[in-house]
Amino acid sequence: MIVCAHGYSGNARDFDYLARDLAQDARVIAIDVAGRGESEWLNSPLEYHFPKFLADINALLSELDVRKIDWVGTSMGGLLGMMLASQPSSPVRRLVMNDVGAYIPAEALAAIASNLETPARFASLEEVEAHMRHTHREWGELTDEQWMHFAIHGSRALDDGGYRLHFDPQIARVAQPMAFSPGLFLWDAWYRVRCPVLLLRGEESRIFPRSVADTMLEVKPDATLAEIPGCGHVPALMSEPQIAIVRNFLTAPADKAQWLRHRSSSFPAFSRTPMRSATRSSTSASSRAAPSAT
Repeated sequence: MIVCAHGYSGNARDFDYLARDLAQDARVIAIDVAGRGESEWLNSPLEYHFPKFLADINALLSELDVRKIDWVGTSMGGLLGMMLASQPSSPVRRLVMNDVGAYIPAEALAAIASNLETPARFASLEEVEAHMRHTHREWGELTDEQWMHFAIHGSRALDDGGYRLHFDPQIARVAQPMAFSPGLFLWDAWYRVRCPVLLLRGEESRIFPRSVADTMLEVKPDATLAEIPGCGHVPALMSEPQIAIVRNFLTAPADKAQWLRHRSSSFPAFSRTPMRSATRSSTSASSRAAPSAT
């Protein structure tokens, strides 16, 4: 089974194009994290946090009686997948992290938060679409049909004939980066991942800097990095070349034993971009696969 998890302000329908393709060979579940899509809104903005989301995900997997999954996560969904994959006896067999890494700079977090600033009401779907084209402008080249797909499934009709966006406005209140913090550090989770990983990176992404991707590959040389040209944060995973990268990774034979041989890193968990260890092979870069989307 494949689980798809969206970004901070996304919803399950962001994966419709990818899911239709992957569903030809596997069961695909696209989830709405609490406060988004069809999921309920929580009482307080302080309830929107990763431990809550992970608890919900584990409850879902238990309800479905699923022991092993492949995980495709965009932005926040990628972080949730990394955290789930880092747990002891993790159900994650393969992990795809779409344009997110083990460190997110504060200025990138601020950019995400600014995209959550939205009118309380839109007069029409066309206004919603125009808003989506602005907030998703780094997603790459999309068709008019795909932009309208975002507008339809990213909004909800109001009784007065207008529209609002699908997510709880309270999530914007907890999206602001902490004052004087250089960013979000999740290296400790990355060190504990023990499954094959595909890192997708928008070529122009500020959320997932190339320096962070390079350090993640240094820690886990068997991970695969694919850079997607013509987009920033995030690749939409709607075009055939991008879908093919994900499909090929998920269907390729996985040598999990090769991952299990890697020792836990000695890099400090608080490090922004950990220093490379002198004990690691200087030729590890030659094993990094960086296929193009074209």
